[in-house]
Amino acid sequence: MRPLNASSDRSSARLGSSLHVKGEISGSEDLLIDGSVEGLIQLDERKLTVGATAKVTADIIAREVVVYGTVKGNLRAKDRIEIKKDGSVNGDLTTSRIMIEDGAYFKGSIEIDKTGDKDTHSAFSKKDTAPATAGKTI
Repeated sequence: MRPLNASSDRSSARLGSSLHVKGEISGSEDLLIDGSVEGLIQLDERKLTVGATAKVTADIIAREVVVYGTVKGNLRAKDRIEIKKDGSVNGDLTTSRIMIEDGAYFKGSIEIDKTGDKDTHSAFSKKDTAPATAGKTI
């Protein structure tokens, strides 16, 4: 039997609450940070979770980013960014999907990046323009 939170095709790592890292973190596994990190975090196709006790001063590049703790830096996620109710982000976000819970702190800008989904984007644009012109009165 495997633990409920384990998945068969993914490996994950944890940076404990007493650990402090200065520099660059990169890798090909999911990462949970509970300690402090200064620098760059690059997990292109993986998920980064910033735990409730974490203090991260870094730019982050990942497939998915979930923030329970504190982040100062820019976040770029291919799939989505979530800022949970006690989470704090001070920086610019670039992602295709965003969720900010009530009670979360966010200061910065948000750019919704749909470049990876061009077919959906062009279909969405057509839907947007059709009702706007059909609803006009002359």
